[in-house]
Amino acid sequence: MKYGGDTSCIEVRSRNNDLIILDAGTGIRRLGNRLIEEGRFRFSLLFTHAHWDHVMGFPFFRPIYDQRTHITITGCPLDQGNMQKLLSHTMSAPHFPVPYDVIKARIEYEQFCEDEFSIGSVQITTIPLSHPNKGVGYRLIEDGKSFVFLTDNELSYRHPGGGRFEDYVAFSREADFLIHDAEYMPDEYPGRATWGHSHYMEALELALAADVKCLGLFHHNQDRADHDVDRMVEACREEIVRRGAVLECFAMAQDRVVRI
Repeated sequence: MKYGGDTSCIEVRSRNNDLIILDAGTGIRRLGNRLIEEGRFRFSLLFTHAHWDHVMGFPFFRPIYDQRTHITITGCPLDQGNMQKLLSHTMSAPHFPVPYDVIKARIEYEQFCEDEFSIGSVQITTIPLSHPNKGVGYRLIEDGKSFVFLTDNELSYRHPGGGRFEDYVAFSREADFLIHDAEYMPDEYPGRATWGHSHYMEALELALAADVKCLGLFHHNQDRADHDVDRMVEACREEIVRRGAVLECFAMAQDRVVRI
């Protein structure tokens, strides 16, 4: 009720009002409805990886059925194929009744894994995630401000192609805002090690080591009640005070807006 239940989808707007979407989880359905209401038909869509919870909203994203829409889709080719192949699969039988060929939007696919690129005034760098089947984390920089997005990232286990804890510290160094995977409680993690996610105290350790200004706990477990997420946040805040650190921390919630 408090934090919401949508799967991964983050909207970023630049100072020039360029629109960047990170992942196409279920939240992209409501975002698409709002973009149509605003008359916005040009934007970029970046994917961290192609697991179901990060792509399942794509067939329900209304702008793709509008010929006025122009989307640039960026993702790293994975072992299972590139993003065009993977997205078309989500719209094939028996997963969805409307085939990919019905899409009317103009879609351009770009492939980046370890490159730096830009979208308007936003500079973007990438880092491999430590996650089964691989993935990509992003750092977005504009006017000296930086936002780091590292979801589905397991800090205590190095998956093939993934980085070390120190690599993510360097990548997140002095970011204004870090969103990091915090799916598990510390006592839950041992039974779920190697599944591709971190517990919330690991996310906090990363934020403290990287000296970031603000940490958003992300990728809440689907069985996590609001009061348990509140407990995670409170525990993080108590630890921040105990260490005498300066760090804002909260749990990401559906439709939350953060300005940096």
